[in-house]
Amino acid sequence: MTSASAPGKIILFGEHAVVYGRPALAVPVIDVQANATVIENRLGTIRIETPGTGLNADLQALPPNHPLAAVTRAVLGALGIVHPPSFTMRIESTIPVASGLGSGAAVSVAAIRALASFLGCVMPDEKVNTLAFEIEKLHHGTPSGIDNTVVTYAKPVYFLKGCPVETFHPSVPFTIVIGDTGVSASTKESVREVRELWQADPARFEEMFDAVGEIVQKARKAIESGEMMDLGLLMDKNHSILQEMTVSSQLLDRLVDAARSAGALGAKLSGSGRGGNMIALVKPESAQTVAEALVAAGAKRTITTHVG
Repeated sequence: MTSASAPGKIILFGEHAVVYGRPALAVPVIDVQANATVIENRLGTIRIETPGTGLNADLQALPPNHPLAAVTRAVLGALGIVHPPSFTMRIESTIPVASGLGSGAAVSVAAIRALASFLGCVMPDEKVNTLAFEIEKLHHGTPSGIDNTVVTYAKPVYFLKGCPVETFHPSVPFTIVIGDTGVSASTKESVREVRELWQADPARFEEMFDAVGEIVQKARKAIESGEMMDLGLLMDKNHSILQEMTVSSQLLDRLVDAARSAGALGAKLSGSGRGGNMIALVKPESAQTVAEALVAAGAKRTITTHVG
C-alpha cells in the first residue's frame, strides 16, 4: 500500500490575465487536502474508488476522458508499464469541488505520486507537474497551469506561462481568510466567456490584463518585503479589475465588502469567479471576526490559512 497527499491552493493575484501571458501569484492551502491510496488487490482488475462521490468502478469501464482514468493511464504510460499489477486506487478529499481551491489538480497530483510510488518509482516534481497539467486540460479546457504548479511544489509560486517555475518566500507570515460562496462555478466556462469578451474588444481587455500584471509584480515585492498594508490595497485593485472583466458576482462582491468592513486589509475573489471563493488578507487577531462577518454575509464556510 502507498499513499500520497496534495494541498489545495488559492490564487492571490492574476486570475484570468495569467491565461494571456501575464504573471500570477498562488499559494498552497494545507488546511484542505486530497489523499490517494493505492492497494494491491486480487480482483485481476484496476479499480478506482472515490467514496465522496460514490464512484467504484473498473478502469476499463471508465471513459478515456474521465480524469481519474486519464491520470491512471498517464502514469502507466509515463513509466512504460504495459501489464500493471491489479490494484485499487482510493481518492478522498476535503477540498470543495469547483470552488477555486484546486481540487482537480490536488487529486491528480496525489494520485500520480501514490501510483508511481506503488509501482516502485519516485517521480520528480517536474514530471508530476507535466502529467497533472495534461489532466487539468480535461477539467478546464485551456488551463493556465498555475493550479497544478502550486499544488505540485506546495510552495508560494510566481507563475508565468511558458517560463520556469519560481517559488518565493514571504519575509513575514501572513493570514488569509477564505470565504466559500457555496456556488459551484465552471472554470472552463468562465475562461471561455472571458475569451469571447476579449475577442470582441481585445484592446480593452489587453489593457486590463496589463494592469493585473503590474499588480502582480507589486504584490510579490510587497510579500517579500512584508508590506501587508500595500498588499491589501493591491487585492482591492485586483478585485475591481475582475469586476470589470465580469467574473465577479453579487455574492462575491457582498463577501468582499463584508470582509473589508470587518477589518480586512484587503479582499478579492480568488479563482475563475462567478462562484467559488473569495479571500481576505487579515491581521491574525482579526481572523475570527472577519470569518464570522463572512458567514453572516452568506458564506457557506470559511477557512483560515497562514502563508509563510
